[in-house]
Amino acid sequence: MLGLQYFSFEELWTPWFLFGMAAIVILYFYVIGPWREKHAPDEPKVTLLQKTMFVGAAVLFYLVQGGPLSLLGHVMFTFHMVNMSVSYLIVPPMLLYSIPSYVWRRVFSHAWWQKLRFLMNPISTLVLFNLLFSIYHIPVVHDYVMTHFALHRFYYSVLFVTALMMWWQIVCPVQEWNRLTDLKKMAYVFANGVLLTPACALIIFASTPMYAIYSDPQVWVQAMGYCVSGDPSRLLDMFEGPQFFNLMEATEDQQLGGIVMKLVQELMYGIILSYIFFHWFRREHKDDELPNTNTGTV
Repeated sequence: MLGLQYFSFEELWTPWFLFGMAAIVILYFYVIGPWREKHAPDEPKVTLLQKTMFVGAAVLFYLVQGGPLSLLGHVMFTFHMVNMSVSYLIVPPMLLYSIPSYVWRRVFSHAWWQKLRFLMNPISTLVLFNLLFSIYHIPVVHDYVMTHFALHRFYYSVLFVTALMMWWQIVCPVQEWNRLTDLKKMAYVFANGVLLTPACALIIFASTPMYAIYSDPQVWVQAMGYCVSGDPSRLLDMFEGPQFFNLMEATEDQQLGGIVMKLVQELMYGIILSYIFFHWFRREHKDDELPNTNTGTV
């Protein structure tokens, strides 16, 4: 049970967050259903796969940001990296794919969005996401963010937006807004993998615990104050610290977390690269597949 039995239902499942995600799912089905029929009847219906992807993204995001995995991310670094992987490498492309193009066109149709167009430059989005992600995993930054709730929510929100901006270049849901060719997309995905590697390597090959939140009981209790009700110091009377929940040493947990992050990154980027490559290959060889219609004689 990983110690989850010691926490209440509210602490594990965060009902207010659950209701919020449920409301977003309901809004999604309203937009692709009654709203589309009234305001965009000529637009194609959303496919079953798109609906499944959106609901799946909502469920995953809830589990890692408001469900049990979120709490576990405060006691084990491995779960923290699982949460980061799901939040920024898996959920964003699922959302971009699942939301139909006419919604994106309607949302970004206002002229004032043009003033922020420079932020969507592929190089800017590439550097911005990976820079923010890497800075976050500098030990002093990570511990400070994790122990200051308002900053924690703000940083996570900004990181999620920049993840969407980065993934937009790869799985752009609006065809006419697509800036990159398939070959450039493959290079873009490869560059993402390269830029994310130093942060993962630093974590994987560290020989000592880097993050106080997973090794110092006092810092851990301060961070847990945002997950549990009442005085979080009571946790020290019940447990000796985060080590109570972890079968591994802090360094081993830290290394496993880095490995998990790198593996998920490689898996996602590998899948995306394969899809882009086969899409490019089929398009480039489409003419070769056409039957020879030249029936003339020489």
